[in-house]
Amino acid sequence: MSRYEPVPKSPEAKHYPDDEIDLRELFATLWAGKWIIILTTLIFAAGGVAYALYKPDIYQANALLAPAEGGNGSRLSGQLGSLASLAGVSIGEDSSSNTVIAKEVLQSRAFLADFIRRHKLEAPLMATEVWNMRQKEWVYDREIYNPETGEWGTDEDGESLQPTNWDLVKKFRENHLNISENKDNGMVTVSVKSLSPLAARQWTEWLVKDINEHMRAQDVEEAEASISYLESKLDETNIAGMQQVFYQLIENETRTVMLANAQREYVFKTVDPAVVPQEKIEPKRALIAIIATLLGGMISVFIVFIRAFIRTPVGRIEQSEIQHPKQS
Repeated sequence: MSRYEPVPKSPEAKHYPDDEIDLRELFATLWAGKWIIILTTLIFAAGGVAYALYKPDIYQANALLAPAEGGNGSRLSGQLGSLASLAGVSIGEDSSSNTVIAKEVLQSRAFLADFIRRHKLEAPLMATEVWNMRQKEWVYDREIYNPETGEWGTDEDGESLQPTNWDLVKKFRENHLNISENKDNGMVTVSVKSLSPLAARQWTEWLVKDINEHMRAQDVEEAEASISYLESKLDETNIAGMQQVFYQLIENETRTVMLANAQREYVFKTVDPAVVPQEKIEPKRALIAIIATLLGGMISVFIVFIRAFIRTPVGRIEQSEIQHPKQS
């Protein structure tokens, strides 16, 4: 007889994975909290609809622009360009570069601040509550701005609420202005949003007109400065060949000034002008209501599961662990 008796093997314990989900218990939990889910979803849906209806209509006007031909890009080209280099006069940029510069200037802080101040858009940008469609006028928040006196209100500390250039440009860039370019054909679209469809169209037209005027004035100023410089150099030289070069350069710069003053659309040519929009672009009320309803449904289900987890007795958890022991 063997000294050591074999130890009987214990039956293998069945393994129940910890991440096993009981679908019946899951649906039972959702059914038990059905009223929480229904009420929470309805509350969020009603809130979403109310918020969507509270938001005022926003309109957008668009102007399609093409780079204008015959800008300062044609200045001092060919032989005149080489002559200008010999004379120390810089050659003008091509028309594509001029368009890129104009597009960046259109979004610059200095240009927009001057644009807002010149057209007196401070109050419509910063102090309006709504646009009165029937009377076609702005409704102002009189705690911020008094349209009769033209005075701005004060805050609790007695500081004036009159906006700075920083505030005006930031508001205009973020809430109103959008500029996009079609890389395939170079077309530029200037879009302006506003509570007023009339203001959206008017502001878009002003932007296009002002950027053309700004770039025209800048090029005329540079050309006139070049003419003044060339004339001073012309008086200093007695060499006939150099005098001929200066005469040609002065003639070219004079032509630039004349063409700039003759062109109504200097940098951007309007292909499709802005019109008064008849359909709102914002808010998307149906989308807001749908998102609010879905959000309410998800939050309510989360609340039901948290509530069920908190109310689960500790003894039931321990008993479940005894019945389904973990494998070491």
